[in-house]
Amino acid sequence: MDKPTAYILCSTPRSGTTLLCDLLSQTGVAGHPNSFFRQKSLKYWADLWGLEGCVDCQDAAFSARYLAAMRQAGQGETGLFGLRLMGPDLQFACDWLGRMHPGRPSEADRFAAAFGPLCYIYLSRSDKLAEAVSYIRAEQTGLWHGRPDGSTLEEIAPTVPQGYDPALITARMAELSAYDAAWPRWFEAQGIAPLRLSYEELAAAPQATLAQVLGHIGQDPALAANTAPGLRKLADETSADWIRRYRDAHPSA
Repeated sequence: MDKPTAYILCSTPRSGTTLLCDLLSQTGVAGHPNSFFRQKSLKYWADLWGLEGCVDCQDAAFSARYLAAMRQAGQGETGLFGLRLMGPDLQFACDWLGRMHPGRPSEADRFAAAFGPLCYIYLSRSDKLAEAVSYIRAEQTGLWHGRPDGSTLEEIAPTVPQGYDPALITARMAELSAYDAAWPRWFEAQGIAPLRLSYEELAAAPQATLAQVLGHIGQDPALAANTAPGLRKLADETSADWIRRYRDAHPSA
């Protein structure tokens, strides 16, 4: 395999991708991975990159401009493009690249046509209850990410009503489990062998996990020593209480 010029971090929401993306950016050699294919963020990215005209991924001219700007943003000055691709956006990205590269025989070939020789990282979270609670707490409070000094990194308006809601937790667990199960099926269908990581090992040993990723994408693992986590854990006593209450009612969760 050629040395990769790009990598894709594949995951589901609240699995530690923002932490890992920040660490990768800190190395100075691994681009600036982000969720450039997130449907709800297309206008945000287009405006940020100064792309004029209607945001329309069905339009070939817009798509070409957007993909070119995406490659520049995800690569920066490092020479290595990074992309975060979440489960909810996989099919959208595949469909978009299918329109741009219709002659390619597989979805993996279309990603390679767009970004060059690729390698993949698959980050998952085994505790789906904790993942679902983290997701709902972020939706309810509007606080998605915070810095170690206590300041806010990402905060938006709350999107769901406040309070413990076991039915919503059950629904979020099912949703996240479905996305998580879809990734291995897609890798197998596309003949992809990703580096497999867990949220739990990333949270426990961020530098060691980063070193694994750097080696996988063809960079020096020793660069991980020069990084430090730029996010703090947001789980609090309310999160722990919800998990206890849910497990009391659903012992198999």
